[in-house]
Amino acid sequence: MHIHDAPILLTILCFGLVCIAVYATDWLALPFAVYRKNAVRRPMARTLIDLAARLPVIALVFAGFFAVTWRPIYCVQATISFFVIFTGISRAKFQFIREPLVFSDIALVVDVFKYKEIFYATSLNVFFWIFSFLYVFGVTGLYFYFEPHILPDTARFLWILLGLLVAFGPWFALFYGPVNGPVSRLTQWVVGPIDIKKNTVRFGTFTSVVLHFVIWLGRRREKIVRELSTLIKSALHDLWDGDDDEAPPLIVIWQSESFIDLRHFGVKGLKLPNLDRLRKQSAQWGRMTSVFEGGYTLRTEFAVLSGLQPEDVDIDASYPYLRAGHYADIVWPNKLKNAGWKTQFVHPYDRTFFLRHKAMPQLGFDHMMMLDEFDHKPERDGPYVSDLALTKSVIREIDKDPDLKNFVFVASMANHGPWEAGRVKDETDPVAIYTELLRRADHALGNLAHYLDTLDRPVWLLFYGDHAPLLKAFADPFPDPRTDYVIVPLGRARAHSQRPVPAQEEAPWNLLGTLLRYAGLSKELPS
Repeated sequence: MHIHDAPILLTILCFGLVCIAVYATDWLALPFAVYRKNAVRRPMARTLIDLAARLPVIALVFAGFFAVTWRPIYCVQATISFFVIFTGISRAKFQFIREPLVFSDIALVVDVFKYKEIFYATSLNVFFWIFSFLYVFGVTGLYFYFEPHILPDTARFLWILLGLLVAFGPWFALFYGPVNGPVSRLTQWVVGPIDIKKNTVRFGTFTSVVLHFVIWLGRRREKIVRELSTLIKSALHDLWDGDDDEAPPLIVIWQSESFIDLRHFGVKGLKLPNLDRLRKQSAQWGRMTSVFEGGYTLRTEFAVLSGLQPEDVDIDASYPYLRAGHYADIVWPNKLKNAGWKTQFVHPYDRTFFLRHKAMPQLGFDHMMMLDEFDHKPERDGPYVSDLALTKSVIREIDKDPDLKNFVFVASMANHGPWEAGRVKDETDPVAIYTELLRRADHALGNLAHYLDTLDRPVWLLFYGDHAPLLKAFADPFPDPRTDYVIVPLGRARAHSQRPVPAQEEAPWNLLGTLLRYAGLSKELPS
């Protein structure tokens, strides 16, 4: 009897082999020490549920390969490869940035290939594509040549249609409301609190990605509004327009890419005189707790703009701009815009990156000044617009409307890695390159602060680093990922008799609200 003479038994055996292989390799997504730390003991019943939760996902992936090939032995190799590739990507991501793969990373796949340098993915070159092409199509071709299919001889079209329906129907059904709602609620019950590391341990990489996506898909705006109702109530009332007889105030937020004062870590010879001066005349300054270490600028950016903690936005926390409109009622730019302010977002990079071209208008920005409005040539100016050039552009924007209440959010790029030879003069050491970029950032900050201080209007400047740099040549991980921030009154807002204040740790989601309180532009609701 030939093995293909019992196609049903063969398919079941092949699926069983796939399950064994997936369960045996899922743990490789994290280093063993991290895996063990996040392997929380749970009751036996919950552990069995966690293990069983992988089976439908494995079955659907197996069914997908089966539906298009009807070759069960091939499906073993293809399905195992599929899961192992996701596990490998998750492990590589964790080694690089200390977070396993999350569902929202799928939305960044195109960006990874489009902006390889910013994702440190320059190894994805022609050799990568040649190897990938040969593996996928070469191995598949061999199976098609040597393994006979088990598609029944009669009613083949109906069998093919049935196979496709079974394999892909459930995925499409997830987007259908009456199906998505109950499935999402059941998935939320199975998963519980969103914890990327712990859930990767519990369900494996790809199953965790799928389960989190299902939860995200079922998260409706109405539910978010309900959950944040008290915050939204406060958001609609806590902004004060100020005295119309006064000169119009100006708020400038400068989010400095990868900025952290290396002097905290004993680096000698680094001078940041402008930052030091602003600390002395600030209303508040100190270390800023980090939303994420070494990357994902948008997470810190959204925390500052929204005033929301990651746990407030739950499953949206990994990529809040996917559904920025869900938070339009609470974010600060929209509150300022509704109070009659001009709101501007300035970022010298591609406007589509992190979906900012869609997210920022939803968050309340009237005008966006992005890379296409800068005179920047990489071969002449380096990979990113310098902070000094960015400062000059920001000053020109502010000068356009001196009689309007103006809120300007600036997200710089100049300090971003990789810190390779050619970025700074003849330097080749990444730490030396990064240190020089810090000096340049400080110089640009000094120019901006000097200009703002000359304005005949109340001015408030908030400067902060979005996250610690991925500077592995210096530390991996950073011994303390907290960055630096400073809130400074300038122009008419500056009190010349003000004394220096001691350093104070602050969270990013509190920064803008804190600034507005110092500026007298917000008031607390009565209890």
